[in-house]
Parts: sequence; structure tokens; C-alpha cells
Amino acid sequence: MQRRIGLTGGIASGKSSVGRLLEARGWPLLDADQFARAVLEPGTTSTQAVLQRHPSVRRGDDSIDRAALGQIVFADAGERQWLNDLIHPQVRLRFERGLGEHADAPTIVLMIPLLFEAGLTDLCSEIWLVDCDEEQQLERLMRRNALTREDAQARIAAQWPLNRKRPLADVLINNRGTEESLKQQLSIAINNRPKDQSPPFK
Repeated sequence: MQRRIGLTGGIASGKSSVGRLLEARGWPLLDADQFARAVLEPGTTSTQAVLQRHPSVRRGDDSIDRAALGQIVFADAGERQWLNDLIHPQVRLRFERGLGEHADAPTIVLMIPLLFEAGLTDLCSEIWLVDCDEEQQLERLMRRNALTREDAQARIAAQWPLNRKRPLADVLINNRGTEESLKQQLSIAINNRPKDQSPPFK
């Protein structure tokens, strides 16, 4: 049976860092954020729907000003839900297609920030949650996206809090410390699952 690791966590908790380390092992990585960006590329039906609903986010080349769209949806739960309802079904289809393309891979990683919120847990055989303290998460997000504290808090509040996600995960990856500590935890998580003969991280 294929091992399907659902990799999730809060925004700015360190999912991408963990995803890169797992991908470096040769494991295929399917990334929900990449799929969502593709859904909103210029010319797609989803992009046309967004531009019709929010003309102010239209750029000169008929692409979406994603920063402007983010300001709208993170300030309005109703608009955020509308956008999620538009994007999530198409993201699921892309995951299903990707799983079909990698059907022969013994292990595959599905990196999905909104794994629980979007109801995509059925695609996974196990769930790994990249965990950190809420204040760490806030500081990392402010630094990474050059956001004010208020804007960063609004983006964090748009997802389930980490304390709601923790009990739902099979594996907690503690990303409060160093990269070396992160690698050690991943090696333990990998070796605690059967039928994986890959060497530990170095």
C-alpha cells in the first residue's frame, strides 16, 4: 500500500522546510499552494470569476493582484469562503491526478496547509503536523511576508489554530528549534513507519 504523508501545519510553521527535506530524499511532493496558484493563472475560468467579483484586483495583463486579493479575503470571512469554495475542488482534482501519476511511488508527500479545513484528509494514509509556538508563528509570518502584526494575526486566524490540529495528527514535528533537530525528528518519524529503507538525514 502506498504511503501518503499529509504534511500540514499552521501558516509559517515550517511546512515548506520539511517538504524540501522530504523531497530531497527522492519522494514525490504534491504542493497544494502550487496547485492553488495554477488555478488562478491568467485565463482560467477561476481567474475570470475572481476578476468579475473583484474588479479592483485586476492587473493590466488580466492577471490577479494576489496581494490585493489577500487583503480582501483575509478581512472578510464570507469572501474567503467564496474563494475557497472556488479553488478547493480544483485543488482536489489536481491532487487526485498527481496521485495517479505517481501510483508506483512507495511514498508520496501531500503538502496541504488547509488539510483539515478543506476536508482532504481522506487522500492521506498518515498526517504529519509541523508544529511551533503561536508567537513563533506570528513572528515568522510577519518577517516572511513583511506584514504588520495585525495583518499577520488576521491570516493566522483564517486557519484552524495549531492547538485544534495537534490532536488530529499522527505525527507532530516540533519546529521550535534548529534545522538539525528538525532532521532528527523526521528521521524518527520515517523510521517509525514500516517498509521504508531510506537512509536517515545527514
